[in-house]
Amino acid sequence: MRQVIESGFKWVYAGLFFALASSLQVHTVQAQSASDGIAKYREMIADGNPSELYEAAGEELWKKPMGPKNASLEKCDLGLGPGLVEGAAAQLPRYFKDTNRVQDLESRLMTCREKIQGIDPQATIDAPFQVGPKKEMEALVAYVVTLSKGKKINVGTTHPKEKEMIALGKRAFFFEGGPMDFSCASCHGENGKRIRLQDLPNITTQAGAALGWGSWPAYRVSSGQFWTMQQRLNDCFRQQRFPFPIYGSDVTIALSIYMAATANGGIVQTPGLKR
Repeated sequence: MRQVIESGFKWVYAGLFFALASSLQVHTVQAQSASDGIAKYREMIADGNPSELYEAAGEELWKKPMGPKNASLEKCDLGLGPGLVEGAAAQLPRYFKDTNRVQDLESRLMTCREKIQGIDPQATIDAPFQVGPKKEMEALVAYVVTLSKGKKINVGTTHPKEKEMIALGKRAFFFEGGPMDFSCASCHGENGKRIRLQDLPNITTQAGAALGWGSWPAYRVSSGQFWTMQQRLNDCFRQQRFPFPIYGSDVTIALSIYMAATANGGIVQTPGLKR
């Protein structure tokens, strides 16, 4: 119990520290750059990433019989064969023959839950983030991606449907729209960009895509929540003043495989730790 309390205080203080750091102006007379300060902060709190709590909950959900069929997900095929989880997230999104479509981790988990457990995917699609079925999905995602940490990103690019989705994702990445004509590339299409104290990786390059794609999903200190890639993309659409995309829709999967394919050869660093 004492460890739990101490851990709670640690994250309260860390959150206050980051909120304060984000509100301060960075002056040129300072010896340290903002990036160095953020790097030191992340190093300070990296021990005991709260994503570990989501991972533990996800492992329990993975092995727990659930749904109308009262079955566990231990026979779920994430692309490497039924029940094989280690390294699977490093190769997603990918084409799946049984659904005849390219799927990311979250859409594939919905397929497994439907086929194996009898859980209607629409309930997950319709639920708000951080609530009910999506809260379960976040835990499952944390469990799966943690077992790919340190693996090389190795997304397929040869199947015709993978090629089609990568091309669609690239078009979506550069598409400008909304009241301010924003696109994904507005923030992530050039080197050296930053919003507040947050560096913005150039996702059109392999190094930038590996840094961006490879560190999500992540725990967000500012919100005290674990964000999956689908939630990250949902918030990007919000910041662009676009309507929210449908959870697990083709456009979100296309954006994901475009980023992942660009990042091929990089290292999976998820679950990450973000502002």
